[in-house]
Amino acid sequence: MNLPNKLTLSRIAAIPIFMVFAFPMPFFDNTTLIFRFLAVFVYVIASITDSLDGYIARKRNIVTNFGKFLDPIADKLLVTAALFALIPRNPTMYLWATMLIISREFIVTGMRLVAANGGVVIAAGKLGKLKMIAQTIAIIILLISPLFTGIIEKVIIIAGDSFLAIAVILTIVSGVEYVAKNIELLKKDM
Repeated sequence: MNLPNKLTLSRIAAIPIFMVFAFPMPFFDNTTLIFRFLAVFVYVIASITDSLDGYIARKRNIVTNFGKFLDPIADKLLVTAALFALIPRNPTMYLWATMLIISREFIVTGMRLVAANGGVVIAAGKLGKLKMIAQTIAIIILLISPLFTGIIEKVIIIAGDSFLAIAVILTIVSGVEYVAKNIELLKKDM
């Protein structure tokens, strides 16, 4: 197994560790600052592996079908876990954002599966990549917000919510763009 695939697998392995620190657990008091800090730390390290695995695979020319399959799954699992961890902080906003982001991912993944079945590979678009960047920044900012108090925490939450709003807008726009560009794949069998 090559290094990029090991990094992808390590990202998947980091998800339950992140969840232990990010979600309230009956056998841990993870409302403490150390648990919150560790959740952010694990998420940031896992997010870094997302950038590294693709870069290394392309640079060393070791792109594999296993990596092409598993990398987007690892990304979606990590982001979904983090979004679910945010929901208790602002259920109305974060639940809607989570559902929109997850819905777009299901639609895009479904279209990619249909395309792959026809021997077509659909690459990620610029808007999709920007969405992922905005999403990652929003999640990191919102995960660190409880490490602060008072006005600093409020300013950090406003910044995180702003990036999340940008991510949601990019989610919708990139999803519509993705469907519009690839609608012919679905029309073939109608």
